[in-house]
Amino acid sequence: MSGSFLEEPPVSHQAQELFDEDLAEDGFVWNVTRLWAHQPDTVRQLFELMSQAFRASGLSFRQRGILVTAAASTLGDSYCSLAWGGKLAGASDAPLAAGVLTGEDSGLTDQEKVIADWARKVAEDPNATTPTDIQALRDCGLDDGQIFAVTTFVALRLAFSTINDSLGAQPDAQLAQSLPREVREAVTYGRPVDDAAADRRQQQLHSVTRDGGNGYPDRCPAEDAC
Repeated sequence: MSGSFLEEPPVSHQAQELFDEDLAEDGFVWNVTRLWAHQPDTVRQLFELMSQAFRASGLSFRQRGILVTAAASTLGDSYCSLAWGGKLAGASDAPLAAGVLTGEDSGLTDQEKVIADWARKVAEDPNATTPTDIQALRDCGLDDGQIFAVTTFVALRLAFSTINDSLGAQPDAQLAQSLPREVREAVTYGRPVDDAAADRRQQQLHSVTRDGGNGYPDRCPAEDAC
């Protein structure tokens, strides 16, 4: 089992680097990493493009988390909702993160409520947006360059989520177990948690680390990992 609908590809050097990075950072290989082992260079470039787009927005890591969780929850992507719900909880608190996931948005600033609403509109129906939506973003303090940056970032996140969801990537049991209760309970949609992942952990540790690990300067930015 690979944690998705696809079989795992033969382990290339590039895929091995991704696996080793997961093990060093989190102690297990994420299902989404196993899926993207089919095109390791593509996921690195995609993460870099996401980071490049977001940097131009000038927003904070907390606001990054709000954008991702608002968009992922609207799309129905349980994997990124759980992963980024946990990150947002760490950057703020668990009730706030759960509120963004459910659409309640309690605890957000006025500007954060506007950008969360925009992320949801982009995810739900980009052809339904209006000049009034753009003006709301301007009124909350964003200039047109920032609005473009935020929209590009959200669209790239949605592309990443769409690939993962379409190919059946399941949230890892280890991820779900590490999250605050409020975040877990807020995610009632999307692919179910892969309870078999924990059972595979020892096999992963054996097969992935048998050749040893090195440092990898090209590591995907941790803040973008799903």
